[in-house]
Amino acid sequence: MKKLALAILATVAFSGSAYAADLAARPYAKAPPMMAAAPSWTGCYIGAGWGYGMLDDDRSVSVGGTVLTTTTSSGGKGWLGRVGGGCDYQFAGTTPFGPLVIGLFGDYDFADIKGTYGDPLNGNSFTGFKSGTQKISDAWYVGARAGLLVTPSVLTYVSGGWTGAHVDAINLNFLDGTFSGRTLPAQNANGWFLGSGFEYAFNFLPVKGLFWKNEYRYASYSDYNQNYFSGGVPGSRVVHNTLDVQTITTSLVWRFGMQ
Repeated sequence: MKKLALAILATVAFSGSAYAADLAARPYAKAPPMMAAAPSWTGCYIGAGWGYGMLDDDRSVSVGGTVLTTTTSSGGKGWLGRVGGGCDYQFAGTTPFGPLVIGLFGDYDFADIKGTYGDPLNGNSFTGFKSGTQKISDAWYVGARAGLLVTPSVLTYVSGGWTGAHVDAINLNFLDGTFSGRTLPAQNANGWFLGSGFEYAFNFLPVKGLFWKNEYRYASYSDYNQNYFSGGVPGSRVVHNTLDVQTITTSLVWRFGMQ
């Protein structure tokens, strides 16, 4: 019995020694490193960019509430620069289409969107009077956006909110280019806007927090009025304008505190 027990102990000792030697000699592959978690879109940001805009203006003239003319139109186009900032929040869960991101933002445009403005008293034609330029020189936007992450690096979204634009004064000239003495004063127009776009995170760069944003916006400015000024004195004729503006912009965005 003692010999059997010694034999069993010797077998176990030999097996343990062999297993230990095998562990020391066998090459084991290291476990693959864990992938870094995709950065969250939650946080605040600033951005700057440029773009292109187009305007469309419909107008008519009235005196004492009586409309004198039919509605006439003119257009314009030009470049713009945009600066802005905002804050986003990415929800922890996900929808069937991807993680949800919502946010608030504000933008300011330095613009040079302009076109020829025909005198609405003459059917917007160039018989008698014509304008030098109708120009939007700046605009602001305050709104919200909501979007989905189609990948951890790509956000698609829609936006909307309130906007205002500054329309410079319009001097109506005779056909020979001399000033007629008739002016439409500068005006601030207010309205609403809708937009859509996408934003891309440059996660592969060593500098974290850099994004690329592209957006289309449509802005509709509610009816605003301008009195004809003749010789610096306001007249009784009032021009009723409705202004629509479309813009396409591309911007670089930097988000604070991303690691």
